[in-house]
Amino acid sequence: MLQDSMALQAAEKTFYDALFSFQDAKLGQAGEASKFRTNGNFDINDKERYQTNGLKGKKNHQREDEQHPEEGRSSKQSVVSADDSEPQEIFDKVLLCQGDHHEEWGSCTPHCSMKREGTEQLQQNRQSKGSKTNRSKQQNKDEEAVDLTTMLNQCAQAVASYDQGTASELLKKIRQHSSPDGHATQRLAHYFANGLEARLTGVRTPSFSPLFSRHTSAAEILLAYEVSASTCPFITISRFLANRTIMKLAKNETRLHIIDFGISYGFQWPCLIQHLSERPHGPPKLHITAIELPQPGFRPTERVEETMRRLARYCAKFNVPFEYNVMAQKRETIQCEDLKIDRNELVVVNCLHRLRHIHDETVMENSPRDAVLKLIKNINPNLFIHGVINGRHNTPFFATRFKEALLHYYTIFDIFEATIPREEKRRMVLERDIQGKDIMNIIACEGVERVERPETYKKWQTRNVRAGLKQLPLDQELMKKAKKLSKLMDYHNDLRIDEDGDWMLHGWKGRIFTALSFWKPA
Repeated sequence: MLQDSMALQAAEKTFYDALFSFQDAKLGQAGEASKFRTNGNFDINDKERYQTNGLKGKKNHQREDEQHPEEGRSSKQSVVSADDSEPQEIFDKVLLCQGDHHEEWGSCTPHCSMKREGTEQLQQNRQSKGSKTNRSKQQNKDEEAVDLTTMLNQCAQAVASYDQGTASELLKKIRQHSSPDGHATQRLAHYFANGLEARLTGVRTPSFSPLFSRHTSAAEILLAYEVSASTCPFITISRFLANRTIMKLAKNETRLHIIDFGISYGFQWPCLIQHLSERPHGPPKLHITAIELPQPGFRPTERVEETMRRLARYCAKFNVPFEYNVMAQKRETIQCEDLKIDRNELVVVNCLHRLRHIHDETVMENSPRDAVLKLIKNINPNLFIHGVINGRHNTPFFATRFKEALLHYYTIFDIFEATIPREEKRRMVLERDIQGKDIMNIIACEGVERVERPETYKKWQTRNVRAGLKQLPLDQELMKKAKKLSKLMDYHNDLRIDEDGDWMLHGWKGRIFTALSFWKPA
């Protein structure tokens, strides 16, 4: 959900500028300093201390999956700098596995103690805001007489029919009853109204859908990620199952190569690095190929290079030998020989919720989406981890797409309503700067500018099989642990984990939201 979602999904360089502008005090104390080589190799035996200097740059207000003319691969190592260790402590708290259940639940992020702490704080917030909630009950009763969902669909139909007068009148009424800080339906209507207004005025440029707002600080984004992970299992349990599957497969391997299609900020990997370091016979040499779309401007690889330096810091901290390659280009243009695969390595291809950003046959005759799946098959990995956002809002017909998107995003806003207080600022960041921007892209953009293009997990299964991939059965031992972990973390009762064939499903009130599966070449 925070894909990338969250997410947990990638856009502003300033996130790194603020979050990692520090000098690694812990590495200094442990003497585990590092030296970066120009080929992207990182050797834990290098003890030379490095110091970083902050980089400042213009914010990127485009979605990461747009068409960028600048493409390229880079091994340049720019240095960044810092003097405040507090952000790193927060980063460790969110991404590393610690606390009472560390040994049992290795690769769990966030750890269970953080989950309990976060839940208790949210409950306290709910209680402290009780008077406001009570005062809002009358407002909710008043809004019951207004069917915002119907008005939104009617407005979308008027827009699709080029009936500007009717659309403008309906939009005006929607604005009167919607609010970014009201109840779930009011908030949802606010962001869908923003998209309708942008489409109505003819503004459909990609700049309307950055992942993060220019007004949102790095600390707000990180804390929003934390509250999302601590209240919803979609990210936590998917990464737990993916990482534990990798660890099990690589149990006796000396070299592990992870090819990450859409590495974003690399949030998935610090915990894996931590647990690889705890193997009784020592960690494998870890090789990560980081694939992301290029940034606009003269430094297309800058953001992903930042990500890899962060992971190198964690490898230094946990004494895991590390090398990496960076590829900043459209995924459908990658060739096998670009990936520097050594057949003596265990090769894992990872893609959690990011293939939805690749165009399909409705945009281009030769589907880039199918081309990437064929590339993955030709890589011949030992394992392909495929996580998808289960959605139907990818039709080229606007009114139908709008209706499906409304149902999809109502699920998200309903989850927030049930698990996070309305007054919680981190919830507002999630809704405004992540979901709101995705909604804008779905409604206001068409053609190559529309990058939010999810499909159902069953349609992805058909694509994968057609590309020559074979689905692997879910590891039932790990599934039992995942379900036990979900129960231990005390998620809302309406958030469920289920299975369909060899897919792990996450859902809310019976609606499937995400799915995870494992594959290898047939």
